[in-house]
Amino acid sequence: MNDGIHVAAMTPIFPGSENAAGQPATLGVLGGGQLGRMFVQAAQRLGYFTAVLEPDAQSPAGQVSHHHIQANYNDPAGLAQLAHLCQAITTEFENVPAQTLQTLALTRPVAPSAAVVGIAQNRIEEKAHFTACAAVSGVSCAPYAVIETPAQLQAIQDERADLLPGILKTARMGYDGKGQVRVRTAAELAAAWTELDGVACVLEKMLPLTAECSVLVARGWNGQVVSFAPQRNVHVEGILAVTHAYEGNMPLALADRARAAAISLAQHLDYVGVLCVEFFVVDDGSEHGCLVVNEMAPRPHNSGHYTIDACDASQFDLQVHAMAGLPLPQPRQHSPAIMLNLLGDVWLDADGQLQEPDWYAVLSLPGIHLHLYGKLEARAGRKMGHLTITGPDVASVKTGARRAAGLLNLPGLDFI
Repeated sequence: MNDGIHVAAMTPIFPGSENAAGQPATLGVLGGGQLGRMFVQAAQRLGYFTAVLEPDAQSPAGQVSHHHIQANYNDPAGLAQLAHLCQAITTEFENVPAQTLQTLALTRPVAPSAAVVGIAQNRIEEKAHFTACAAVSGVSCAPYAVIETPAQLQAIQDERADLLPGILKTARMGYDGKGQVRVRTAAELAAAWTELDGVACVLEKMLPLTAECSVLVARGWNGQVVSFAPQRNVHVEGILAVTHAYEGNMPLALADRARAAAISLAQHLDYVGVLCVEFFVVDDGSEHGCLVVNEMAPRPHNSGHYTIDACDASQFDLQVHAMAGLPLPQPRQHSPAIMLNLLGDVWLDADGQLQEPDWYAVLSLPGIHLHLYGKLEARAGRKMGHLTITGPDVASVKTGARRAAGLLNLPGLDFI
């Protein structure tokens, strides 16, 4: 699904080199959030210059990049400047207009492609893709139905009672639990669709979940694929709270199946870059349960942040290697790890007033790695940073994570 210029035999872009115009090798990213910031930092460690296109003047990625093009994602002048500066371009989040990626791909290598990002932007297309790949990937998505018209809503009420109780999800712009409503009855479904303004949705059957996990895959222009072991995730109110990344975090058979399925999905998409595939573990009466694919993110992922501190190559290192056409090293995890998400709530007291977290106490703990994203305003639910706890064994990592979570009053403490 690569579109735009021919890239199958792409010439590697080496750090420290220059382009035909004598400019230093520069990699570009659409989006200025924390994922863009960590991509920029990984690229700069290798010696690349970087350029960020992002309308926010104080964006986390723009703060640390060589070039910050302050423009909207569909601004022709901004896109032309990005293409002029950069030898290859990526995106840090999936809601950049696919047309923007397609335009840039006319003159520059763009990874991932507009076609793939377009699938990830629309739950209807994404679920259709998962269904089409099920025979090869070995996993399917939850039973679902599309609701785009009143007639489709009525058909579900009349013929698909098996999908209730379920979760109604908007086809577009849903993340971190946004655009999702749990419904138990046909009446609640109708009311929820009205509440969501009658936009295109999918109704997904609610399944008996026992766990959630994700797999990170990196794939190059030449088809080379490497991956990380699955990480087990805990969400609180739809937002990732805790990631467990260590051997034994889930049954080996399930872990192997999830990894193979994620690689299969990336191959089927002819994907280039870092892809995160999220899975549910469902209680089907078997010893370990079965896997159901939930969604994919065509970019590095919050659940993979532990790779910066616990692996010899992070998800962002692999993102740089993939888009620049460099060899992809198979990452090796050298330490067990737990990642704790830091939302803006950490900076707010019981009355909603700003308070400074006790970083001295937190940073006194062994194996603590603090990453703050440079966001200037703390708000409830806003991702401000993360903590990764590493150690010589799983027991010490869990002890450190519990102590850190207790000091910061983090959710998910019961799941560490």
